[in-house]
Amino acid sequence: MKNILKLLPVLIVVLSISSCSSVRVAADYDKNAEFSNYKTFAFFKTGIDKAEISDLDKRRILRAVEAELLAQGYTKSENPDLLVSIFTKSRERVNVYNNGYGAYGYGWGWNPWYWNNFNNTSVTTRTEGTLFVDLIDANKKELVWQGMGTGLLSSRSVEKKEAKINEFVSKIMEKYPPTMVE
Repeated sequence: MKNILKLLPVLIVVLSISSCSSVRVAADYDKNAEFSNYKTFAFFKTGIDKAEISDLDKRRILRAVEAELLAQGYTKSENPDLLVSIFTKSRERVNVYNNGYGAYGYGWGWNPWYWNNFNNTSVTTRTEGTLFVDLIDANKKELVWQGMGTGLLSSRSVEKKEAKINEFVSKIMEKYPPTMVE
């Protein structure tokens, strides 16, 4: 029992840190694909060109994907097993906070001296982005895996933007290769 009590603060810290990620991820894949056969990759230029983001952000994303695949033991090739493509979407999220009370004064009837409309309304907008990473079997030209990450975007500085892109890609690529559950 004492050991459990000693480990409790550590577990709370670990859970707090791991739940702070601002990127929500999901993945889908072809159950018939043999992911162990894939060893090489290249980028699918036709698909990447369709992504509606700046060329700078495309390069940041592609560098991050390349780093993740190289870290997993894949090699970049002119004759690849997998083609990598990306797709992006974004939307504005509007948050309205309204804390209004006391709109009609005190007591019976209306009195202009007791008007206390404490209307505390604030409106904020944020851009939420979604990044899709598609892995396509190069021989069959079929999608075999798709990872998706959604989160709030920030473009305050180049460093923060690059860190956010790296976080998106890292979290998405944690789902690859898929673990086959029987």
